[in-house]
Amino acid sequence: METIVEVNGLERTFGQNRAVDGMTFHVKQGEVFGLLGPNGAGKTTTVRLLNGILPPSGGTARVFGLDPATDGQHVRQQTGVLTESPALYERLSARENLEFFGTLAGIPENTLGQRVLDILKFFGLQERVDDKVETYSKGMKQRLALARALVHEPPLLFLDEPTSGLDPEAAQQVNELIAGLGQRNGQTIILATHNLLDAQRLCDRVAILNKGRILAMGSLTELARKLWPVTWVDITFWAAPSESAVGAVKAQRGVMQVTGQDEAWQVQVESEEVIPQIVQTLAGQGASILKVNPRDYTLEDIYFALQAGEK
Repeated sequence: METIVEVNGLERTFGQNRAVDGMTFHVKQGEVFGLLGPNGAGKTTTVRLLNGILPPSGGTARVFGLDPATDGQHVRQQTGVLTESPALYERLSARENLEFFGTLAGIPENTLGQRVLDILKFFGLQERVDDKVETYSKGMKQRLALARALVHEPPLLFLDEPTSGLDPEAAQQVNELIAGLGQRNGQTIILATHNLLDAQRLCDRVAILNKGRILAMGSLTELARKLWPVTWVDITFWAAPSESAVGAVKAQRGVMQVTGQDEAWQVQVESEEVIPQIVQTLAGQGASILKVNPRDYTLEDIYFALQAGEK
């Protein structure tokens, strides 16, 4: 799959502050890639560097094979950017906003009107196309801002805190629209956020940042295995197993330790492949198994474990 974004040793300083400190990562076509970190981690600065809004202090970046620092205009023609604030003309209607930005993007006049109506329908705004934006709720403004970033059908979309300040219902609507973009046309998306639930739901891979550096990068599964190479399994029984069942499980290859007692066990194993063998062993010993739950690590678990290591 084609590499859309390639970053090597990217740096950006503001006086003594190193906002981006030697970042290296790549993003493939059709991927949703997350930049995660607290305020001041370098997320927004990275988005600006990749769009040619800021020049780097060191390292290199390529977007569609172009250097944003010297070819920023051509890069921006192929990207859409949603900032934390909607940045819309409040006294214009939704239609007028999108027609204005579409004209700036060079969309032919004979196709612009239908393009605008189609994208407003996709974002559920077709009933309010001619209402002034100042009458919109915050969630509607954010949906319109997302439509504005997509009106010229860019192959690469940057989303900087797209659900910031939204109520739960509006945030869910925006996230559902973002999730639908990849299914609709295979859009490549870079999501800069500190919302871990959004990132876990939307991203294929993430880079976790702190003070401009990447602490770790990968999928949820990859990051969990790096931090916790062994797996814990919680097993609940209808009745306490026999001593022979306990001994049989402890003796099984791949089992590292067994803790707990009576109807609740915690078993540490080398990998998830060992779990079916444990179940077979217990069943052979006549144990009445009620539940078997391998522990899943969330992105929140991973994020805070990494950030704690930086303190």
